[in-house]
Amino acid sequence: MATLKISSWNVNGLRAALKSGDVQKWLETSAPDIVGMQEVKATEEQVDASAWTTLGYDATWHCAERAGYSGALLLTKPEPTAIQCGLGIEEFDREGRVIQADYPWFTVITAYFPNGGNKGVRLPYKYAFYAAFLDHINALRAAGRSIIFMGDLNVAHTELDVARPDEALKGTGFLPEERAWIDRLHEHGYVDTFRALHPDERDAYTYWDAWRDRRARNVGWRIDYVWVTPDLLPAVRSAFHETQVFGSDHCPVGITIEVPDVR
Repeated sequence: MATLKISSWNVNGLRAALKSGDVQKWLETSAPDIVGMQEVKATEEQVDASAWTTLGYDATWHCAERAGYSGALLLTKPEPTAIQCGLGIEEFDREGRVIQADYPWFTVITAYFPNGGNKGVRLPYKYAFYAAFLDHINALRAAGRSIIFMGDLNVAHTELDVARPDEALKGTGFLPEERAWIDRLHEHGYVDTFRALHPDERDAYTYWDAWRDRRARNVGWRIDYVWVTPDLLPAVRSAFHETQVFGSDHCPVGITIEVPDVR
């Protein structure tokens, strides 16, 4: 058997995170085998790919049509058997949110889920994306695929996952309707790996608003996840947050998982 490290990071602007050196340092020191990045806000032509090519990664981009907005990037060391960008639905795919990579053992998906927008103006779009994404992974599962999906879901599930629940309810990201979708994931059998391995852990956040230096005070939200189908859970060896990594208002999250030896 071999152990793969699979990580997800909303970099909130890849060009800035590369300029600061935070991405390069993280890739070198953490050394994940598969990386999903969200909210890259860049195109392939706008960055120096040597940050990952020198470390042995291949890159797949799914850029938004709108410049400087959204966007996903998948970095892989083990070679996928197939890659797909998007859900096949134009209104979502034009925003560059989803990359899917198939492996012999599972399908890995990195996804950047929409936020609710100012005063909730994008909540209908967000809920429609949620529904389409759930349909997509359910179809993969019905076809016999084991699934790992990861990314910024833009919702905290329970009061364990947000430092100030009463304050959080005043905006989006913690509304009952948003949290209900996480409930539906559980009802369909998908497993939140961090919560499965750390069921009672508090103050374990992945996103901190820059306002009033909230990261230093750990006033945050857990909105970045790695989920698996239940058949994969026994192979998951760890689920982690890399809160010591800077360069974004989010930190990387990930899992280690055992697979048949690929070396």
